[in-house]
Amino acid sequence: MKIQNFLLFLSFVILGVACKSDGTVKRTVPDETGKSVEFKLPEWAKDATIYEVNTRQFSPGGDLQGIKDQLPRLEKMGVDILWLMPIHPISELKRKATGDVLVKDIPNADERKNYYGSPYAVADYRKVNPDFGTLQDFKNLVSAVHDRGMKIIIDWVPNHTGWDNPWLTAHPEWYTKDAKGNITDPINPETGESWGWTDVADLDYSNNDMRKEMIASMNFWVKDIGIDGFRVDVAHGIEQNFWDQLTPVLTKSNPDVFMLAESEVPSHRNNDTYHATYGWSFHHLINEIAQGKKSAADIDKWYTEDRSKFNKGFHMHFTSNHDENTWAGTVFDRLGDAHKTMAALTATFDGMPLLYSGQEEPMKKRLPFFTKEYIGFKEYAYAEFYTTLFDLKKKNKALWNGAYGGPLTKISDHDQIYAFKREKENDTVIGIFNLSDQRQSLTLSEDIKLKDVFTNQNVHWKKDTALGLEPWQFYVLSSN
Repeated sequence: MKIQNFLLFLSFVILGVACKSDGTVKRTVPDETGKSVEFKLPEWAKDATIYEVNTRQFSPGGDLQGIKDQLPRLEKMGVDILWLMPIHPISELKRKATGDVLVKDIPNADERKNYYGSPYAVADYRKVNPDFGTLQDFKNLVSAVHDRGMKIIIDWVPNHTGWDNPWLTAHPEWYTKDAKGNITDPINPETGESWGWTDVADLDYSNNDMRKEMIASMNFWVKDIGIDGFRVDVAHGIEQNFWDQLTPVLTKSNPDVFMLAESEVPSHRNNDTYHATYGWSFHHLINEIAQGKKSAADIDKWYTEDRSKFNKGFHMHFTSNHDENTWAGTVFDRLGDAHKTMAALTATFDGMPLLYSGQEEPMKKRLPFFTKEYIGFKEYAYAEFYTTLFDLKKKNKALWNGAYGGPLTKISDHDQIYAFKREKENDTVIGIFNLSDQRQSLTLSEDIKLKDVFTNQNVHWKKDTALGLEPWQFYVLSSN
């Protein structure tokens, strides 16, 4: 993607930073009218968790009504934010079936109907996929979510559009072109070769008119439809100055807008343009630990390096999401017997936890990317497990997000056991995790008198006690 520097609104260069009494850092930035807008973590997000909804696979009908019907159980489980994968119409031109096979190249007409294409090939940024419902159906869902005290964010795809998006015919100058003047699919800048995303056309962020329309389209969903924010796809593919331009506009429309970037770019948080970024590297680390390639000791190295890069915001941590489930495997494939251990770790570690569609079942299959296959909710066997973790996050301030929560402090040095404490005001959480497939022993460095959140039993362990843990065994202990 070709991205060049451009002139920002003159007012964006004036930054003011202040600290609130709760410790959160805020930035005051004049918008294009000169009015000051404040970027901060919404108070409603201080103890929030995220649930990713794969709409196509989430219910037998694979539609918005199917989400609405399940709001009571999601609320009961302690979910705060629903992140919906792209809700927009999917382009038919160059629509993919499998791999490099296009739907149009499948001879059998009935078989072609089985392929819905990638939801990330957006045909129109301001419309709703008719397979999901109407714009009014979506508005009704937003209202239903808000009525339950929950929030809703949508997946936004800013790097590229589908090939029959109206922008292509109305504004071909908004797209990246090759030496012959042909619009291209996204290109790897390091190799000059295609990423293989041939079902989408690459947008050119050196074009200011395109930027303005992208911002206007995003603002439409915040200002006119009433969503609570965005999860932005491949946010690292676009220069920081676009996010500097975008965020004040959204914040003006909704001061409590929530921004999540699929990136680990420090400036996304440090520049006050996103509240949270993906914990991709932490996710890959816990996969490697579960597979015996790394150990608990590597978490310290990761955390020290990560904290040196970011001075604001937090990561979203997870054991699965739509990319991982489809392309890398289920939590059972990747984490094996450690899947619950890592889920508890990501829910109590420094950051906001994510739960992907079906993990509460638990779902033991990969969901296809281009076709429709119902998750098959039936048992909800892990719902109580996640409810326990999410309830703890709400009632224990030590686990709250960002500056609202307590710092993470190691309470042991052990190659295979990761043990930490988090404290905020009068609240305490201690996590002790055996991150190995062997029995381990930990000598406690302090007295521990707390409650085991899963057994609801009080524990009182004396300093210097040798605590034995079975393979992948863990404790989550709380003061309340």
